[in-house]
Amino acid sequence: MKNGGRIIMIGSCVGERCMTPGLVPYSATKGAVKMFAQGLSREVGSRGITVNNIQPGPIDTDLNPASGEWATPQKAATALGRYGSVDEVAALVAFVASPEAAYITGANLTVDGGTNA
Repeated sequence: MKNGGRIIMIGSCVGERCMTPGLVPYSATKGAVKMFAQGLSREVGSRGITVNNIQPGPIDTDLNPASGEWATPQKAATALGRYGSVDEVAALVAFVASPEAAYITGANLTVDGGTNA
């Protein structure tokens, strides 16, 4: 990778807090993504490369629809009472990839509607 590049990982808010029985293995993998981003940021930082982890909460996708059987408890777990959209996650990714975010590295940026609040 060229100097000054951007590495952006997509984790999950459950990498910070697992509140749902049965999600322990998934949560553990997302916790590993979190720590990998933090560690890698130190290894490549001298080259001006940033490494950040975006941690979405409930997002309306084909695999996790806002109208699906899991929707009601997931919405209730958010401070905003709703699912997020793919566009809301994409906006954060675009910002982290931009020159304005050049001093952000090793961060775990959660976009979860307040699920982990």
